[in-house]
Amino acid sequence: MADTAASNEVAVQEKDHDYGTPHHDGDTHSTANTVHQRLRANSTIMQLKKILVANRGEIPIRIFRTAHELSLQTVAVFSYEDRLSMHRQKADEAYVIGRRGQYTPVAAYLAGDEIIKIALEHGVNMIHPGYGFLSENYEFAKNVEAAGLIWVGPTPETINSLGDKVSARELAQKCDVPCVPGTPGPVAKFEEVKSFTDEFGFPIIIKAAFGGGGRGMRVVWKQEELQDAFERATSEAKSAFGNGTVFVERFLYRPKHIEVQLLGDNYGNVSHLYERDCSVQRRHQKVVELAPAKDLPKATRDAILADAVKLAKSVNYRNAGTAEFLVDQENRHYFIEINPRIQVEHTITEEITGIDIVAAQIQIAAGASLEQLGLTQDRISIRGFAFQCRITTEDPSQGFKPDTGKIEVYRSAGGNGVRLDGGNGFAGAIITPHYDSMLVKCSCHGSTYEIVRRKMLRALVEFRIRGVKTNIPFLASLLTHPTFIDGNCWTTFIDDTPELFKLIGSQNRAQKLLTYLGDLAVNGSQIKGQIGESKFKGDIIMPTLTDEAGKTIDVTKPCTEGWRNIIVKEGPEAFAKAVRANKGTLIMDTTWRDAHQSLLATRVRTVDLLNIAKETSYGLKNAWALECWGGATFDVAMRFLYEDPWDRLRKMRKVVPNIPFQMLLRGANGVAYSSLPDNAIYHFCEQAKKAGMDIFRVFDALNDTDQLEVGVKAVLKAGGVAEGTVCYSGDMLNPEKKYNLEYYLAVVDKIVKMGAHILGIKDMAGVLKPRAATLLVGAIRKKYPDLPIHVHTHDSAGTGVASMVACAQAGADAVDAATDSLSGMTSQPSIGAIVASLEGSDHESGLNSHHLRALDSYWAQVRLVYSPFEAGLTGPDPEVYEHEIPGGQLTNLIFQASQQGLGAQWAQTKKAYEQANDLLGDIVKVTPTSKVVGDLAQFMVSNNLTYDELLKKAPELDFPSSVLEFFEGLMGQPYGGFPEPLRSQALRDRRKMTKRPGLYLDPLDFDKIRTKLREQYGGCSETDVASYAMYPKVFEDYKKFTTKYGDLSVLPTKYFLNRPQINEEFSVELEKGKVLILKLLAVGPLSEQTGQREVFYEMNGEVRQVTVDDQHAAVENTSRPKADTGDSSQVGAPMSGVVVEIRVKDGSEVQKGDPIAVLSAMKMEMVISAPHSGKIGSLGVKEGDSVDSQDLVCKIVK
Repeated sequence: MADTAASNEVAVQEKDHDYGTPHHDGDTHSTANTVHQRLRANSTIMQLKKILVANRGEIPIRIFRTAHELSLQTVAVFSYEDRLSMHRQKADEAYVIGRRGQYTPVAAYLAGDEIIKIALEHGVNMIHPGYGFLSENYEFAKNVEAAGLIWVGPTPETINSLGDKVSARELAQKCDVPCVPGTPGPVAKFEEVKSFTDEFGFPIIIKAAFGGGGRGMRVVWKQEELQDAFERATSEAKSAFGNGTVFVERFLYRPKHIEVQLLGDNYGNVSHLYERDCSVQRRHQKVVELAPAKDLPKATRDAILADAVKLAKSVNYRNAGTAEFLVDQENRHYFIEINPRIQVEHTITEEITGIDIVAAQIQIAAGASLEQLGLTQDRISIRGFAFQCRITTEDPSQGFKPDTGKIEVYRSAGGNGVRLDGGNGFAGAIITPHYDSMLVKCSCHGSTYEIVRRKMLRALVEFRIRGVKTNIPFLASLLTHPTFIDGNCWTTFIDDTPELFKLIGSQNRAQKLLTYLGDLAVNGSQIKGQIGESKFKGDIIMPTLTDEAGKTIDVTKPCTEGWRNIIVKEGPEAFAKAVRANKGTLIMDTTWRDAHQSLLATRVRTVDLLNIAKETSYGLKNAWALECWGGATFDVAMRFLYEDPWDRLRKMRKVVPNIPFQMLLRGANGVAYSSLPDNAIYHFCEQAKKAGMDIFRVFDALNDTDQLEVGVKAVLKAGGVAEGTVCYSGDMLNPEKKYNLEYYLAVVDKIVKMGAHILGIKDMAGVLKPRAATLLVGAIRKKYPDLPIHVHTHDSAGTGVASMVACAQAGADAVDAATDSLSGMTSQPSIGAIVASLEGSDHESGLNSHHLRALDSYWAQVRLVYSPFEAGLTGPDPEVYEHEIPGGQLTNLIFQASQQGLGAQWAQTKKAYEQANDLLGDIVKVTPTSKVVGDLAQFMVSNNLTYDELLKKAPELDFPSSVLEFFEGLMGQPYGGFPEPLRSQALRDRRKMTKRPGLYLDPLDFDKIRTKLREQYGGCSETDVASYAMYPKVFEDYKKFTTKYGDLSVLPTKYFLNRPQINEEFSVELEKGKVLILKLLAVGPLSEQTGQREVFYEMNGEVRQVTVDDQHAAVENTSRPKADTGDSSQVGAPMSGVVVEIRVKDGSEVQKGDPIAVLSAMKMEMVISAPHSGKIGSLGVKEGDSVDSQDLVCKIVK
């Protein structure tokens, strides 16, 4: 029936609660019946026309297929909750069981009278019960036959005698078939169970007397557990089967579970179809079955088969059934029960015998004999092996908790020797909590056990099921375990083998990527700081490099010639000597780190570095270093780009093996913004060196050499090149400044004593004027003629080229520059300009200007791709000599000011920065101390505080967290000490450190971190540990994001930042040789109920659908009352931001200074504290709320 017809049928019949759906347009007995009649001409059951299957899921579909082959019309029944299920669509007719709401989802399939009524109303001849539900219900079978219908199964009397396990045991004893010692009859009282254990001891197993499937079953190992196990088993049995009686038997240790497939006809004939090994179970539920049993001794097999047939013949067994046995360690077999129905695992018996068991069932029920069907024992043989795996929507990592939801993607296995019996496994299917979690049975057949095992693994790998969790990772783990490979599993193997749960799941990369792209299509980019879309969205033209003869350089492999060879072969000391012995001035290119940090908010992604990496390895082979890692790029990679910074480092190292890499290390802070325990720094440096880092530029924001030394020693221990760095601040030529030549030389002396290989001079604000550069570098060179000197600057004032040339002339060995298109202003000076300025002098750089321009052509295009992150700077700012705002911070401050509504007050912010610096004691301004000054400046502007007003109100003000951390001493000790009384007034009762912070901190427990990460994420690397040590919350957020969206580093930046266009085709290479071809097809309408949209993509020619929350639809414009500054009881937000923590609730008693809430704006956090003592009232905000400056937070009633 067409989908449209099906939907119309449901819509029409909703009114009278009848979901009958004959699968024909018009008369049920029209053309289709003519086809059936022709097919029926040669059928042995031509007198029968229609069969109903009283079941759901995969087994009705399995039966329908055989029924159609036998020329029967098929009828499905279904609950209201199952109205969209596949079995309903596979039948010729389908009818709802009862009225909507009359039955629960499960009770509908147990409504035997209702099902018989449907059969009679629609001309059904036969009813097949499948398995489960009513398949072993004596009353239902009896009522079917009483209604004049044919029951496809054993006689009701047989069901009654065999369905009761106690009766089955009595039968076995009469037939002299061995049984496990057990109670002689059903047990209803605990005292009876106790009596049995007194005689036979432990362990025992309690089983439901009526029913199976593992329900009502408990293994008891000792007396203390007995009563609770008995009560739970009887309760479960009563709930599942309507009868709480149980029986008890001795429990066998590590037995195999062997079952025999039986077929009997109406004339007393019984044949076996050999055995199956169902030992691989979990809580008595079969997981993987195989046929025949591997390595079962012939004598044991023959005895089991003979006993199975003997038992069946003794009761004149009719139709299909299964005799089940346990085989102990000595290969002795014990009868368990006979299941008077078809089994889930019948498919593997069909595969090895070539017999359609369902066809045999139907034809036997219609009167055929085994002989007529060619199923006498002498004609039955087996060939090869077969496995069946039950693929379920269960999460093995969560104790096989059933998962529910919508199947977003369903791609099944296939090919030679693979058979699938499915139910509701299709894209768009809704998996509900009402029924069994099985999606599909995968059966594989082959000539040997090992061939089938490998075939099954291949089939499992082929499955792609997205939207719900499945047990496929567990099945793969099971099939690759040595015990399973050897075929030696036992019934509790899964429970006894915890290593099976060390799962390697599907990465689900494609669907996660589509989830991100779907969100992008609906909501646009969510990358923080992005304004608008890229100015350039075309394909980037890659540069071509030529040698001196004009021949194109082959860049398919990276260059191997460069300065790094000395480090690798001879070590850091030899490298330092070689640098000092070099006659020219070397260049470090900052394009890969500080240049884009300064101009593009650190947002350049790994993929755009790697795209030009091999060309760079040739074009800059004579460069001293590439500054490419550490500093802000580390946390921004995780925080905003959702990339692993370690992955970036390893990938860059692979394609640029020849040029030394330099990173920025913030002394005792590592790459964090505050001090960490010393062992965190040592661990980090060790991992960075292993991942490919060469030169560590170590600095301390306050030039606190105690802090600096921690980093230098960590680098030395790791085997890296240690560049001890002095931070330059202010104007050394100004006699009023405390940072004069003597000060800098004193810091350099201490750095040299630390054993640093190289001296770095870090001019973060770009305030090192040419004459000062000559004086400072010249003085250091004179004092330390053998010390390599490297100078880093920013071109904020426009004098960067002149200053770097002056450094070179004064004796600097290396200076910093950036590619021309990413140079100037807050970035580094132009590499082309510096190289040209040094050309022809004794300070030649050794770089090829043609190559530099070729590389720059790439970066000119890339900058346009990242245009949404431009700060809007139009030229140099000589005012930097007054406000001294570092280059990288300048662009960040402009961005933060606009985010906090202070964009129009930028000039005021710059002035406030000067005042804030003076208030803090004129400190060295390098990350993170520059952030302290910036936070205080923004605080002053947002609260309209002047220099004098802040000093006056300091005892009552809630200073930004970074300011308090600085005053506390968490960033080290500033030169000249802390400003008093401001420090004491701001800190109030907080501690004051007099030594470096690391001495107050306990070492990190790395084993504890590893355990936590393994438990949380299923595994971790040492670099994960290092990331977590630096930024625990950032790392957790990154992992949470990538769990949802996957690895986005493979996505081209164009589609990372910008919405794809409808019908625009693009490709994403997940890994070498695995490419997704994608096309956005449509964005669906907004659902008013859910606030979501469906987004449709075509992926490799297949339509995929993702559901996305429309962020615009969910926005609520909340207008908050403002705090009355004249009313001391009202507490207002000191600035715009997000409430990240609430420390009180209505009615809380607070003392003056107690924290009320924590506010976050960009990277600045601020504690809102009580201005006076009292009781909290009218708390008007909650965690996650956005607030504007002076929005009312709460009232404090005295």
